[in-house]
Amino acid sequence: MINKIFNKLPRKPSKSADGREAVMASSSATLRGGDFAGKPYVATSLPGVYPTSVSSANSRLNGAFSASSYEALPSFKDVPSTEKHSLFIRKLGLCSVVFDFTDPTKNVREKEIKRQTLLELVDYITSANGKFPENMMQEIVRMVSTNLFRTLTSPPRENKALEAFDVEEEEPSMDPAWPHLQIVYELLLRFVASPETDTKLAKRYVDHSFVLRLLDLFDSEDPREREYLKTVLHRIYGKFMVHRPFIRKAINNIFFRFIFETEKHNGIAELLEILGSIINGFALPLKEEHKLFLVRALIPLHKPKCIPMYHQQLSYCITQFVEKDCKLADTVIRGLLKYWPITNSSKEVMFLGELEEVLEATQPPEFQRCMVPLFRRIRNCLSSPHFQVLLNPLPSFNV
Repeated sequence: MINKIFNKLPRKPSKSADGREAVMASSSATLRGGDFAGKPYVATSLPGVYPTSVSSANSRLNGAFSASSYEALPSFKDVPSTEKHSLFIRKLGLCSVVFDFTDPTKNVREKEIKRQTLLELVDYITSANGKFPENMMQEIVRMVSTNLFRTLTSPPRENKALEAFDVEEEEPSMDPAWPHLQIVYELLLRFVASPETDTKLAKRYVDHSFVLRLLDLFDSEDPREREYLKTVLHRIYGKFMVHRPFIRKAINNIFFRFIFETEKHNGIAELLEILGSIINGFALPLKEEHKLFLVRALIPLHKPKCIPMYHQQLSYCITQFVEKDCKLADTVIRGLLKYWPITNSSKEVMFLGELEEVLEATQPPEFQRCMVPLFRRIRNCLSSPHFQVLLNPLPSFNV
């Protein structure tokens, strides 16, 4: 169902073949035969393991880790049913050791042991036929947090806002730890989506802090990671109703910081894709909170110079609002005119396309309120020296 929803939404284009892969809900078989099959696994020396991971894992495996003591645990099929829960906890501890993937020559064996163990955990969660106990949920979230929540590193991006069109042509930076990160994301996705996950208990661990740290990861350079994050966050939004207002507010804050402070963020398009499906499900009449979000966050997103990176998704969200409530058309059109580009012809062509979509959903009363400034802008477009702007003005302009 989640894939059907996202398939209807505008997708962020990617120049990388990896970025086009549909990684949102890959099966365990895909994990075994996909990105990981037949490839070497880079690793680093165990002293490079994050200290918190060592502490967490040591307490579960009763021993200090070294290249010789990091050993695979028994398979689930090799132990009695009464011991599977305990073994699952121990395997989570083993997977709480985080390696640095910058050196492709060290600890290959340990990395492969962890990868296989992660795959076993994914299978265990997928095939579970009973409610997950609270201590298991706590350990799952702890292991996931240890692996995923890290300081993102990326190439310098100082000129991205000024070179938005060039950035679209650049190959994204791929995280070398992805052979493990992908399986951890898959495990988290299966856990959140599982009918065996009791929301009332799980919300103690999938809490506001956890959601905020997930949102921080949307700035990842790796498009594969952002695809998984998009699906996981949408699942959390759908399952944990208590978190919905907080998630909307947190995304709102990301947009504010992006618009008015940094103009640098890798995940704006993905966040807008999530919002597109959320807005589509808004009940009528629209709440005042949602209208304020449109005015204070979505419309000002037309201001940053790097708008080409996410304009398709933004236009979809804006149009959804107008289709939900036609009275918002005047507000939206005046907002577009406020941020209308003066010296950027390519950006002006995008605005004209969005304006046309909005006008198709606009009723005569709303159109009459904004038609004077609108026609002034169209007049300026008709006198533009740029041929695309000159030929583009609203071919279906029939309000």
